[in-house]
Amino acid sequence: MQAETGAVQTGRAIRLAERRDAAAVAGLWNGMIRDSLSTFTTDEKMPEDITALIATRADAFWVAEDSGQVMGFVTYGSFRGGPGYGATVEHSIVLADAAQGQGLGRGLMTRAVEAAAAQGHHVMVAAISSANPGAVTFHEKLGFAQVGRMPEVGRKHGQWLDLILMQKTLSAS
Repeated sequence: MQAETGAVQTGRAIRLAERRDAAAVAGLWNGMIRDSLSTFTTDEKMPEDITALIATRADAFWVAEDSGQVMGFVTYGSFRGGPGYGATVEHSIVLADAAQGQGLGRGLMTRAVEAAAAQGHHVMVAAISSANPGAVTFHEKLGFAQVGRMPEVGRKHGQWLDLILMQKTLSAS
């Protein structure tokens, strides 16, 4: 019976991240860091760092599961330091390759945007590598607008990369 303890979980869910998700989140994030130009960083994430981030962002960090396996995550935090930026957040979203095109990314972003707005944030920012045009299209479909492009500010794997800035206004106030 599916209701029994220890039964195999089936189906998809988006839920707040928990400590137990740290290794899976680190694995997804580190795969992107190592194998793509989607982020400019080369510093991999340790599970204990993710555990701390989940604790710090308890109401701003979600995972997408499919049959009990973490297939992606979204989180947001401060855009920049200083009180003048307090109503603006920047997000990170990562999906496993197998999760692409199945609606999990949209579900994660919808959850993050709704929560950020409910928490009184005014703007959500996406900072996207020019090597990831699919992310630009994805964000446009979610109502983000391109507001800037910073040519050749990132360098990874011997390539200069542009940073594309997109934003979505969450509230009218």
